Amino acid sequence: MTPIRRALFSVSDKTGLVEFARFLAGQGVALISTGGTAKALAAAGLKVQEVADLTGFPEMLDGRVKTLHPKVHGGLLGIRGNAEHESAMKAHGIEPIDLLVVNLYPFERTVAGNADFDTCIENIDIGGPAMIRAAAKNHAGVAVVVDPADYESVMADMKANRGATTPATRAQLAARAYARTAIYDAAISTWFADQLGETFPRWLTFGGTLQQTLRYGENPHQTAALYVTGDKRPGVASARQIQGKELSYNNINDTDAAYELVAEFDTPACAIIKHANPCGVALGRDCLDAYSKALLCDPVSAFGGIIALNRPIDGPTAAKITELFTEVVIAPGADDAAKEFFAKKKNLRLLITDGLPDVRANIRTVRNVAGGYLVQGRDTGHVAAGDLKTVTTKKPTDQQIADLLFAFTVCKHVKSNAIVYAKNGATVGIGAGQMNRLNSAQIAHQKAKEAAKAAGLSEALTVGSVVASDAFFPFPDGLLATAEAGAIAVIQPGGSIKDQDVIKAADDAGLAMVLTGMRHFRH
Repeated sequence: MTPIRRALFSVSDKTGLVEFARFLAGQGVALISTGGTAKALAAAGLKVQEVADLTGFPEMLDGRVKTLHPKVHGGLLGIRGNAEHESAMKAHGIEPIDLLVVNLYPFERTVAGNADFDTCIENIDIGGPAMIRAAAKNHAGVAVVVDPADYESVMADMKANRGATTPATRAQLAARAYARTAIYDAAISTWFADQLGETFPRWLTFGGTLQQTLRYGENPHQTAALYVTGDKRPGVASARQIQGKELSYNNINDTDAAYELVAEFDTPACAIIKHANPCGVALGRDCLDAYSKALLCDPVSAFGGIIALNRPIDGPTAAKITELFTEVVIAPGADDAAKEFFAKKKNLRLLITDGLPDVRANIRTVRNVAGGYLVQGRDTGHVAAGDLKTVTTKKPTDQQIADLLFAFTVCKHVKSNAIVYAKNGATVGIGAGQMNRLNSAQIAHQKAKEAAKAAGLSEALTVGSVVASDAFFPFPDGLLATAEAGAIAVIQPGGSIKDQDVIKAADDAGLAMVLTGMRHFRH
């Protein structure tokens, strides 16, 4: 047990500061503080010694130098019970500091606010991390608090132990302290690399803050948690959950996939996702129209799925959605009527984001491999009508071009090998994640026939549709399968050594085909 007799404060976030300091003063703890924090404590009527008075040196260089002094670091690093340390401390007039309370300059918030370069540099804390690391290293005798959320646990520990902290508490606080400085330095190094245009710096750092420990991972025997970064990108991690059960690992993964997809479109759009793949995507006049068209594509797979919309949800749309069992609904907003309908389904999770993610933002994606990480930029590729190269005798109509671009955009979000049939701004057949492109085309056709039967239609939804392939057709067989399904126009990247064979097959089948020169693998 280590009794707390002297505490040093230096905080930018003053949440709970006065209450915590008042508790310590009531326990007989002497308070020391840096300038701004000292003023806040003094204004609350607390007796506090300024660090400048402790060290005998004023804060200088615009506050850059104030705690970098032996009377501060000696007080934090001196080992209790070590005769040599105690003798040196006594000889130099250094008194032990038993508790350090520091939270760092708001660098992450400054960067998120798009501050200029010099302002960001000035918000890089130097003295704070140095003190935190010193106190954490000497946690055998010093408690270090870097988060106001830990004030309560420290007070509880002291109450239970007559003003002392336990070794277990100090070790836990030290671990959190090192994690905090690591995340802080990661934010700085990442920002600096971006400023220098270094896409892949020599040392790559990244991290996050625990937001939620999940019940389990993809399967019940796996552990899982959600961590958030300083990125303010609207989406599942930053959304407000209005109602429903706790989100699971799979819910979060699928909801992220759904919301990133609908953010691709400027007009009202809906995506229904199952196991990270879309089973229906559509554009519409409004949310209700988009949802109804998306559901038609594969109503069987939509059961128990994730629904994303890129417009605020109204009552009629919510009423329609609640006719089907749905795990999660995510949208930029929802009106009162919509919330009332959703409230009738107590297990449905409703997430509100207040915005859409920027699909053009080049964000790093990271995947574990044995012994390391695979890092790449997010697929921000975009194809416009002017980028298309018609390679067949038959040319697509303007309506077909619109549908081709829509289908190719959806392909970005379908596991490869991906085939997407579309008609009138809606998917009518999706084949995902197969080991060959022919099977994807056939599976999508089969699903389109099943959806047509469920809707009481006499022919597959793919008849008269356009079709997109995320990568080139290596042989004509996959292309011919789409023609058999009823597709009349094709969009694909091209680039195969068999391109001329595929183009001839398209001409022979009477198809219009355009090449993009860009593929969209998604593994």
